[in-house]
Amino acid sequence: MLGILGLILGTVILVVGAYKGFSALPLALAAGVVVVITNGMNIFDAFSGAFMPGYVGFFLSFFLIFAASALYAKIMEETGAAMAIGYKFVDWFGAKKAVLIVFVTTAALTYGGISLFVVVFAISPIIMILFNEANIPRRLAMGPLLAGAATFTMKSLPGSPQATNIVPTEFLGTDLNAAPLFGIVSAILMFIAQYIYFKYEEKKLRESGEGFTFMAGTDITKYEVDRKDLPSAFLSFLPMVVVVVMIVVLSNLSRNGHIAIPVWGIVVLSMLVASTLAIIFAWDKVKHYEDGGLKGIINKGTGGAITAIAAPAAVVGFGALVQQTPAFRDIVDFMISMEMHPYLMAALPPSIIAGITGSSSGGLRIAMESLYPYYLASGADMSMMHRVSAMFAGTLDTLPHSPGLFLMFGYLGITHKEGYRFVFWGSVVIPTIIGIILLAVAMGLAPY
Repeated sequence: MLGILGLILGTVILVVGAYKGFSALPLALAAGVVVVITNGMNIFDAFSGAFMPGYVGFFLSFFLIFAASALYAKIMEETGAAMAIGYKFVDWFGAKKAVLIVFVTTAALTYGGISLFVVVFAISPIIMILFNEANIPRRLAMGPLLAGAATFTMKSLPGSPQATNIVPTEFLGTDLNAAPLFGIVSAILMFIAQYIYFKYEEKKLRESGEGFTFMAGTDITKYEVDRKDLPSAFLSFLPMVVVVVMIVVLSNLSRNGHIAIPVWGIVVLSMLVASTLAIIFAWDKVKHYEDGGLKGIINKGTGGAITAIAAPAAVVGFGALVQQTPAFRDIVDFMISMEMHPYLMAALPPSIIAGITGSSSGGLRIAMESLYPYYLASGADMSMMHRVSAMFAGTLDTLPHSPGLFLMFGYLGITHKEGYRFVFWGSVVIPTIIGIILLAVAMGLAPY
């Protein structure tokens, strides 16, 4: 019991500390110490054998992705390509549609294969333009950004290339299109409810008189340009389209065994090709860049990856430590021992474990490794088990200690206190409510 209380206290330290403005590394270390002590573990063995491998493992898996993505984002920002895209969106849809544009664009990018940890680099310069034009507080952007990246495109829509939709296929013998009708209905309901909520929040913020502000330290003069001096909107869009197309095509070729490129390699290659195109299309801007031309942009872009990856890596390290505790194993064993409807068993363990670890794909993998024999022997429809488990793994995964949140909040210059409310309602409450309703329907149609 003391160990479980330690897990709860460690999570509370992360959540409260984040709201108080502490960075992820000291919070993860402090929370880790509490978890280790309350679980009766050797502190040096726990940190060297669990925390550090988790921390370093995240670097190994994602650093090149972060570096290539940060470079791409810096090129798009400094050349004015992101501004050209943002203003073209304004021309097409109007500034009042800023929230919808960010929501839909983020969803399209992640459904196209760009991961949660990467999409913020691509979309953040566009957020600055759109929200500035519409005079919407920057902190509201966290709502549509997370909803577009980490809800229906990640877990509900059939065919999604995101890890949360891939993990069940490794254990249940399903494919990425499992339970398509169930997934599409949940995605539509989520999108509608989320957008209604974001517009409600936008209205409240406008009525309060709060408007857009740039991040501290931003050179505002970069945004005070004549639109005639911006690069072609078409050529600015092209690198973004290339990223999505390359990821989709190369991922399909890899899954079918036609090429041997790992997922991280596909993302890095796509980002580097897009970055090269962006440089070529805006070469006049690049060579006259005031801080050293092409060399200056490359140095600034890739250098930003170190700062961006440090926070989520620390939280992942904490999650890896938690997974090695006796209390965590007791929680998993308890859930396994419970007798309930197979669909409910597919929903609860992934959701709870993802909430503890702060990762939908990580929590789902842990649950599947322990429960897949039960799932296969239950006699339930494996396609529905796939979709239910993926959907519920993506409900509590965006609690305040989620690694991705530390990255996105930091990159957009927003604190948890300023922006988490929009994440909580958009990415936790609404998906959970819709998931419960649809789960009840599914259980009613397949009594056990």
